[in-house]
Amino acid sequence: MSNVNGVLVIDKPAGMTSHDCVARIRRLYGTKKVGHTGTLDPDVTGVLPICVGHATRLVEYLQELPKRYDVVMRLGSTTTTEDASGEVVEQASVDAASITTERIQALFESFLGEMEQVPPMFSAVKVNGKRLYDLAREGTVIERQARKVTLYELTLHKISVDGDTVDVSFTCTCSKGTYMRTLCVDLGRALGYPAHMKLLRRIKSGPFQEQEAIPLQQIEEQAANGEDISHHLVSIPQAISFLPSFQVKPERIKAVRNGLATALPGVTAEEGSLICLFAGEELLGIHRVCRGDKGLFAKPEKVFPAEV
Repeated sequence: MSNVNGVLVIDKPAGMTSHDCVARIRRLYGTKKVGHTGTLDPDVTGVLPICVGHATRLVEYLQELPKRYDVVMRLGSTTTTEDASGEVVEQASVDAASITTERIQALFESFLGEMEQVPPMFSAVKVNGKRLYDLAREGTVIERQARKVTLYELTLHKISVDGDTVDVSFTCTCSKGTYMRTLCVDLGRALGYPAHMKLLRRIKSGPFQEQEAIPLQQIEEQAANGEDISHHLVSIPQAISFLPSFQVKPERIKAVRNGLATALPGVTAEEGSLICLFAGEELLGIHRVCRGDKGLFAKPEKVFPAEV
């Protein structure tokens, strides 16, 4: 399969790493130019956008966008990994009557906005060139730098009692790099109980939603049956349609293709923001909005060949 460019939005199954998914897509589409836009742990399911061909140049932009998750937090125990895959390190009986809707909603409200979060030891963060999860498996625990993340939305769905434990189901919309496992531990601590993440599913990544995600197995079965699977790819212009666009005058198209800056008459975009330059329906490139003596102009970041 040649000249394949676009974003494949898959529904990642449990039991696979994001890298495993990328490797399978490489084989299915016959190209080495494949990359995902945000790691999902092996046990986590849901929306995983995978960029193919020239779309790999979008990864840095797509991975910066907010994510949305369905989460189940279990109150009553915490684990070595902060999720259900780890060994239990602390347990406590939960007074279910104290875990009310009003209390949870008030807690969620207090957690909204920018906060500092320390990445868990079992994570893909690199410290001195080594992944934290590799160090954790060696039994090494090191001090981690807190990182700023933002919680945009926390919506409670259900509170369920299970013996001495309580499960709290909710949806979270957050900035990239937010660890739901650590959030569950922090929420539990605020409630006075050990806690861990029991279940996690990503339901949105940037502009891509759960409804458009295709099970990886379905794509593999179609490929095995000789069906054309290229139609599953979201085109590059469509994948970045969340960015503002600007139509380049015919006389400036060649200059833009050659990587030159171009004026943005009539544009009111914020300086430093991104904008897509088009010639009709054809994407010319992704540019950064800059300000010069004569007003705003577009400085190229990514220039795309005609076939995209």
